[in-house]
Amino acid sequence: MVLFGALALVAAASMLFMREPMRVALALITSMASLGAVYGLMGVHFIAAFQVLIYVGAVMVFMVYVIMLLEVKEAPGSRRFSSYVVPGVVVGVLLMAALGAGMLRGPLSGGVLPGESGGAFSLVEFSSAFLTRYWLVFELTTVFLVGAIVAALAVVNVSRRKQEGA
Repeated sequence: MVLFGALALVAAASMLFMREPMRVALALITSMASLGAVYGLMGVHFIAAFQVLIYVGAVMVFMVYVIMLLEVKEAPGSRRFSSYVVPGVVVGVLLMAALGAGMLRGPLSGGVLPGESGGAFSLVEFSSAFLTRYWLVFELTTVFLVGAIVAALAVVNVSRRKQEGA
């Protein structure tokens, strides 16, 4: 489990430093697949299947398709990194320090751990909550992704017209 967690962390961190969009997408696929493996090793097989099927299988194929459709090219005079890299690294280090301190402290007292009474993972409870409370959020996310692709295609079409006219 530690190996898959480390692989997910390395893949997520490598997305910050890669320049080509397709390589960033492949690093994101690696990170999401590693998280699916971690969920599987934790015994939450239903969530692991969701992670692999929905995020890796559907969303990432959708994103890779958009990257290939847009033919993203880097401008010749563009900078290597954004101006937000240094603040991002600082926030990341602070987050890792907070997570490390929380791990060293141990579980909170009074919390219910999986396997204890009332804390077991129930597929029936998850399914009923997903289909009653969270279905609208899931559908709105789908609409948002389609809208983002339409907007990206419109921006690319406008920039191509400007290049042809100039």
